[in-house]
Amino acid sequence: MRVRAPPPGPRWPAVTRFLVVLTDVRPVEALNRNERTSPERRRQVVGANSREAADRIAGAFMALGMVRAGRQRVKVIAVGRRPKDPETLV
Repeated sequence: MRVRAPPPGPRWPAVTRFLVVLTDVRPVEALNRNERTSPERRRQVVGANSREAADRIAGAFMALGMVRAGRQRVKVIAVGRRPKDPETLV
């Protein structure tokens, strides 16, 4: 029995997922405000399969008192973006 090799390229098309992140706001005195080297402390992270779902979750987080008072922040981050050019999948 001979096994065929899978076709080149990704197995499934790239799917954009979203993370909704609730973080603490850094004090203004902090000089190093680079998210890559020293990210804000995460309070909660929730995954969503669509932008609409992520926006609804973010809206619920934005209703929290700590967010409205400016002590926490809500971020929606796209993960695994679809390429703009479908030729890059081949």
